[in-house]
Amino acid sequence: MSDNAPLVIIGTGLAGYTLAREWRRLDSETPLLLITADDGRSYSKPMLSTGFARNKDADGLATAEAGAMAEQLNARIFTHTRVTAIEPDQRCICIGEERIEYRDLVLAWGADTIRVPVQGDAQDAIFPINDLEDYARFRAAADGKRRVLLLGAGLIGCEFANDLSSGGYQIDVVAPCEQVMPGLIHSAAARAVQAGLEGLGVRFHLGPVLSSLTRRADGLEARLSDGSVVECDLVVSAVGLRPRIEVAAAAGLGVNRGIVVDRHLRTSQPNIHALGDCAEVDGLNLLYVMPLMACARALAQTLAGKPTPVAYGPMPVTVKTPVCPLVVSPPPRGSEGEWHVEGSGADLKVLCRDTAGRLLGYALCGAAVGEKLSLNKELPALLA
Repeated sequence: MSDNAPLVIIGTGLAGYTLAREWRRLDSETPLLLITADDGRSYSKPMLSTGFARNKDADGLATAEAGAMAEQLNARIFTHTRVTAIEPDQRCICIGEERIEYRDLVLAWGADTIRVPVQGDAQDAIFPINDLEDYARFRAAADGKRRVLLLGAGLIGCEFANDLSSGGYQIDVVAPCEQVMPGLIHSAAARAVQAGLEGLGVRFHLGPVLSSLTRRADGLEARLSDGSVVECDLVVSAVGLRPRIEVAAAAGLGVNRGIVVDRHLRTSQPNIHALGDCAEVDGLNLLYVMPLMACARALAQTLAGKPTPVAYGPMPVTVKTPVCPLVVSPPPRGSEGEWHVEGSGADLKVLCRDTAGRLLGYALCGAAVGEKLSLNKELPALLA
């Protein structure tokens, strides 16, 4: 390894750029190289599910071009570039035939959307929206259209349902579950969110899956597994994310659901770290902003020479469904408690407490979201 090898960060999403900013505050001299498969524009990924209500195109959601970010960070940024291999023993990465040495390597390349197999001749009309370029493609395809079929009723699916409805689209949601956001919120909160979205005109088809998508003269015909048919103009896939682990696994890094890292964000290979959606931190793979920010701050300190373990305090998630405001803090893994529902209609406080009465988690809907700050003080840390 040369004496002037850079810190290399793969990924220029929220994780990569946040880490670069935090680290540059501590080290202004060490060479920095960021590599991304997209155009390197800076943007906030959570804003992708708010763009239609705010009438924002992809350019409107971007906050800076790659060139401006390179200048701001005193860095080089390689855009539209894919890392094909990592060679830990040589302390280098491969971009095709080219090898680039690193002082330290950080994997912040996120997660891929899960693709669902669908029969028919219109699979190219199914749009995942996982980054700014995906969003731009979907907006172009949606121009002049009105009927959108949404696959998935999880957090992202519900956010898109609210946003697209507010943007004037007719929305049908298809998901193989009994309630919205299964595994994340209590059924009482789920009913409140679903009722709010139905009030916007969203139609839910919970239970079946999309079997086939076929072109017709007036649009698309979506046939569901229960035999029902939904007519639409295009489809948004929001069925979930799968952390990108293939290149890491091929390099001998430990992987599970994500790339396995310890509390210092260290992988199983020296001088290689990971954070964000691709990382499994001490057994937790949390695809939210608050854990990402905590990891970026801790890892910046570690890379600057002050080893700092990451700690997760309470990590409530604000769900962007303004028709039914919702804040969720799921109970920690392995905890056991009983749920209690207070309130009525869309204004619900749903609390999970253990046998000693200690608060483990909550779901707050409507007017009850105002209690989140006081309740957060009672919540246990996820990683103390």
